Amino acid sequence: MRKKDCFYLGKIAKKFSFKGEVLLYLDTDQPELYENMESVFVDLGKNLVPFFIETAQLHKGDFLRVKFEDVDSEAEADEILGSEVYLPLSALPPLEGNQFYFHEIIGFAVEDQRLGPIGEIVGVNDTTAQPLFEIEWNTRQILVPMIDDFIIEVNRAQKKIVLNTPVGLVDLYL
Repeated sequence: MRKKDCFYLGKIAKKFSFKGEVLLYLDTDQPELYENMESVFVDLGKNLVPFFIETAQLHKGDFLRVKFEDVDSEAEADEILGSEVYLPLSALPPLEGNQFYFHEIIGFAVEDQRLGPIGEIVGVNDTTAQPLFEIEWNTRQILVPMIDDFIIEVNRAQKKIVLNTPVGLVDLYL
């Protein structure tokens, strides 16, 4: 399995018991969707290695208490501590309407209701307090906050997002 075929689920944050259990931090708004997984891919030395799950249960909100097969001691848990965890893209539940996954909108055309076509989404910057659409128009980069009120339509069939941005926000780049 390659990373480009997967999505980031979270990180093995800390050990939970002396029997090899770990707490997996889930980077998701719906942690309950991942409570009954059979396996995950753990990033070990730039390789995604499948780890099979014996037991898992939600723990304090965004954590999943996991017992992996063949991880039976604190020392074995130490070896995977801090590792990123991935799942195949096919494991994502489908979204409808104006909800979307960041990876799925890359390459979508962007149209502003007032200004018309303003470029193509080349990325999403989610390192800021508010995620930003990274839109390329000619040789310029336009950054638009990913605010629900700005998003009018996500058209998966046409690979297009229609926005209604405030006057001046996009004009600044044009």
